[in-house]
Amino acid sequence: MPNHTRPSSGERARQHALGRLRQAILRGEMAPAQRLVENELAERYGVTRASVRAALIDLESQGLVERVRNRGSRVRVVGVEEAVSLTECRLVLEGLCAARAAAAVDDEQAAELADLGAAMRRTVADGDPLAYAELAHRLHHRIRELSGQFTAMELLERLDAQLVRQLLRLAFRPGRTRRSLDEHLAVIEAVTARDPQAAESAVRAHLTSVIEALRAG
Repeated sequence: MPNHTRPSSGERARQHALGRLRQAILRGEMAPAQRLVENELAERYGVTRASVRAALIDLESQGLVERVRNRGSRVRVVGVEEAVSLTECRLVLEGLCAARAAAAVDDEQAAELADLGAAMRRTVADGDPLAYAELAHRLHHRIRELSGQFTAMELLERLDAQLVRQLLRLAFRPGRTRRSLDEHLAVIEAVTARDPQAAESAVRAHLTSVIEALRAG
């Protein structure tokens, strides 16, 4: 946003700081445990310190930031066991969404999912784990949309934000994308076949595999 149109204070400034900070954390521009200094962030984003502080409070509620006594805020560290716990919650919610999506999907939407699967195949063949991870996220998000289960979608977005670093690490592990691709293609096949039970089982199998990979270190 150009400086002359960027709000320096108020609700728009809080939203601006929140969006920029959240994006920086999710993209890995800020490392786990990195201190978040209000004055520095206010200067970087062209907003008041109060706007940054309000944004940090929002990010704390989202599980991306934590306050350390006498040290201020820092990017929250999500360890393996917590990542496993979060993924176990995803397993239940994603399974619900997949089953609902399979019951609701139409021909055009089924073709869209098939196209995503084809794109994921290409990224694996090209050896591009980052592009694969982005497409996998798009697939999960689209299935959630098709489910119409908006409460589950909200909860899953919070879980996604806390898991993004761990999932990116898995994507770069040798052989992981090949196995993940097969699991995602099974989900697509079940949803497009309009088989709710198979769709839920396929998602659960995929996320059980993610849990096993997380625990393997």
